[in-house]
Amino acid sequence: MGRKKAAISGQLADIDLRLLRVFKSVVDAGGFTAAELQLNLANSTISNYISDLEKRLDMRLCERGRSGFSLTSHGQIVYDATLELLGALDSFRNKVNQTHNRLIGQLHLGFAEHMLGSHDSIIVQALKLFSKEAPDVNIHITTMSSDDVTTAVLDQKVDIGITVITQNFAELNCISLFDEQMQLYCAEGHPLYDMAANEITPDKLMEFKFVESPRLMPGRELHPDMRKWNKQAKAHHQEARATLVLSGHYLGILPSILIRNWRLDTKLKPLLSELYGYSNTFSAIYRSNHSNQLIIEQFINSLKQTQALQDRK
Repeated sequence: MGRKKAAISGQLADIDLRLLRVFKSVVDAGGFTAAELQLNLANSTISNYISDLEKRLDMRLCERGRSGFSLTSHGQIVYDATLELLGALDSFRNKVNQTHNRLIGQLHLGFAEHMLGSHDSIIVQALKLFSKEAPDVNIHITTMSSDDVTTAVLDQKVDIGITVITQNFAELNCISLFDEQMQLYCAEGHPLYDMAANEITPDKLMEFKFVESPRLMPGRELHPDMRKWNKQAKAHHQEARATLVLSGHYLGILPSILIRNWRLDTKLKPLLSELYGYSNTFSAIYRSNHSNQLIIEQFINSLKQTQALQDRK
């Protein structure tokens, strides 16, 4: 019986690193389809990459099909080794950066959805400054739900997150950036839309259906009345929530600036703003002692400089 040929017998090539990065992204996203947007690749292309990696390593890495995506035991080992390898590459880049006083590598940012309408140019100006001072750093931006941004930073799937923090984490540094006003809305066609403001009371709201959003989840409600609301739909993404509210059958909480940007002022009506309106504070969050620390610190400094300039205006 012959000896089994080693899967990797020589040096890792650029194509091997690319295949491993694609594999990591698929695992992090939870499947091929979920990774399409992040990788900007078609499902078939991603599948071909993973197949190529499996042939290169001579092992089955994952199961994919109607039952969903899952790692094999070999796949888990390769994923863990990939994290170590890519972390070591980041550490190498940091040491080179320190030696040459020049930043190279990649910065992965995680943004909460529909954030750009409310940031008052802080993020755009920080990106402009960062790109000027670190022109050799590749920037990768992923948009996701607010809670998912926090998880992605904790799991080191992104370097820096811009999101709303609903609880404190000892592992995370947090810098407050800007506020966003949230309001309870009904839509044209809903019974409350044409009702006089003095006729709309907290008790009256109990007659209608609500869309659950992150701040209406059990234990996160900002007002005691919210615990009693009849939440018969769930949409933690703002666009989906706005769609349900616009149907005229649900009440839901949305950012005021999003309503203005989408020109829905005449189609949506705020309700009991003084009672149920509130502000979200967006923050930049990042871990300490990250393998990509120098690049992270540079972007954080760009944010702080931009914020200081706007504070002086």
